[in-house]
Amino acid sequence: MRRFGRKLKLAGPRLVLALVVIFAGVSFWQVWDVASYLRQQARETSRIYGRVTAALADPRPEANAEALVELLPQIRATGIPLVVTDQSGQPMAAANLPFEALLDDPLVTEYVTRLDRTNPPIQIPGLGQIHYGALPVLRRLTWLGLLQLGILVTAVAIGFWAYGATVRRHRDLLWVAMARESAHQLGTPLMSASAWVERLAEGSTAPDVIARHLNADLERLQRVVQRFERIGRPARRDRVGLGALAERVAMYFQPRLPRHANPVVLSVNAPVAGPMISADPVLLEWAIEALVRNAIDALSGRGGQIDITVRGHGEHATIAVADNGPGIPASVRANLFDPGVSTKPGGWGIGLALARRIVEDVHRGRLDLDLTAEGTAFVARLPVAPDEPPAHEA
Repeated sequence: MRRFGRKLKLAGPRLVLALVVIFAGVSFWQVWDVASYLRQQARETSRIYGRVTAALADPRPEANAEALVELLPQIRATGIPLVVTDQSGQPMAAANLPFEALLDDPLVTEYVTRLDRTNPPIQIPGLGQIHYGALPVLRRLTWLGLLQLGILVTAVAIGFWAYGATVRRHRDLLWVAMARESAHQLGTPLMSASAWVERLAEGSTAPDVIARHLNADLERLQRVVQRFERIGRPARRDRVGLGALAERVAMYFQPRLPRHANPVVLSVNAPVAGPMISADPVLLEWAIEALVRNAIDALSGRGGQIDITVRGHGEHATIAVADNGPGIPASVRANLFDPGVSTKPGGWGIGLALARRIVEDVHRGRLDLDLTAEGTAFVARLPVAPDEPPAHEA
C-alpha cells in the first residue's frame, strides 16, 4: 500500500496532465456539438421560412393547408416536446412526447404542467397556449458540463495533492540535507581537534603549537554556530572586503587540500582587501565555502586547479570560483541550484542551493553557472557598499 502511494505521488503530475487533455477533448467535443446543432437548426429554420413564404405566395386555396401538413414533420424532427392546448386547457395536439398516450390521457395534462415549470407557455390569441420543453441538445450539454466539472474538480484535487506531496518530499529532503550539512560543518573542526588532542597526549608536538591549532578549531566551531544562528534571522549589513573574505576562505581550505595523490591547487586573484560590499560576512563566507567545496569535490580523484577571482565592476563586485574539472552535465544544469540536485554519487545537493539563497535572497545579488571551455565556474555578483559619508569636523 505504501509503495502504491509513492507511485501515485510520482504519477500525480502525469495524471493531472491526462485529465487536462481529457478536459480539453470534452470541451472541444462540446463546442463542436453545439456548432453542429446550430448549423442544423439554421438549416431547418431556413427551410421552414422558405416553405411558409412559398405557401403565402401560392394563390391556390389549399396551399396553406398543404404547407402546414409539410411543416408538421419538420417540427417533430426538431425533437422539442410540444403540447397545444385550447382556451380551456384541453390538449389539442402534441409532438415529441416522451411516452405514448392519447390527448385525453391524464398523463398528457400532467406533462403540460411539467413543461410549464421548464418554460412559460406561449399565448396564441383565439387558439390557446403552446407548451414546450427543452431542446434535446440541452440535456446533452448539461451532462457534458457536469462531466467537465467533474474532470476539472478531480484535476484540481490531484494537483493540490501532488503539489502538497512534492512540497513535503522536498521539505523532508531539505531537512535531511541540512542535517548532513550540519554534521559536515561540525565534523571537520571536531576531527581536527581530536587529532591535536592525540598529539598532545603523545607529546610529539609543542604545546603552544597544539594550543594555536585548537584555538583555530574552536574559532571554526564558533563560526559554524553563528552560521546556523543566522538562519531565519535578518541578515547583517556590514562593510566587508570581498578580497579579504576570499583569502580567509582559501586559508581555511589550503591545509585540507590533497597534496600527494591527485593534488589540488587553490589560488586567489583578488585586490588586497576590496572591493567593499555590504554583506553578512558569516553567511557570505558560508556561500563561498560551499562553492569551493563543490569545486574540490569535482576534482576528487583526478586533481586540478581551483581559482578564486574577485573583481570590482562599478556598482557591483564579482567573485568567481572556477575549476578545471569534468564540468556540469547538460541534463542537470537547469535544476542545478534546486535542493536535492547533485552530480556526485550520494550527494545531497544542498551546497549550491544554500549558496544561491545566501547570494540572491539575502544579499540581493546573483549567482550563475558560467559555461567555460574546460571545467566549471560559478560567478556571484554582489552590490558594492555605498561610500561612507565623511566625518564632520568638531
